[in-house]
Amino acid sequence: MSAPINVSTDHAPAPAGHYVQAKVAFQHIFISGQLPIRPDGAPLHDDSFETQVEQAIDNVLAILKAAGGAPADLVRVTAYIVGVGNWPRFNQIYAQRLGDAKPARTVVPVPELHYGYLVEIDAIAFVGNNGRENFI
Repeated sequence: MSAPINVSTDHAPAPAGHYVQAKVAFQHIFISGQLPIRPDGAPLHDDSFETQVEQAIDNVLAILKAAGGAPADLVRVTAYIVGVGNWPRFNQIYAQRLGDAKPARTVVPVPELHYGYLVEIDAIAFVGNNGRENFI
């Protein structure tokens, strides 16, 4: 059994705390919660809900790619959104961005998120059967 591997990419924002962008272990990619922050660190907390969702998903997908995964490898996604009224718009953008990939998913409406962001997304992917053993 290999030791867990930290994943880091310049195509998503650097962690702002004591954590990594993702960790690969047991043929899975565990992606930390992604806020709507550009890879250069520019926060989007004042942008529209739609823009924030797009950026958070883009961050998840960039980290997934850096770890050797693809949207079809996602097995679990959890999204925290401010306000249940945003759920339909979140669902629409999410479907557009993920295309045919349909992992298990939970959308959790919350009253607020850190720094006034409107969405945070974390994910788990399974890459054990995809020929990526050299990374795992």
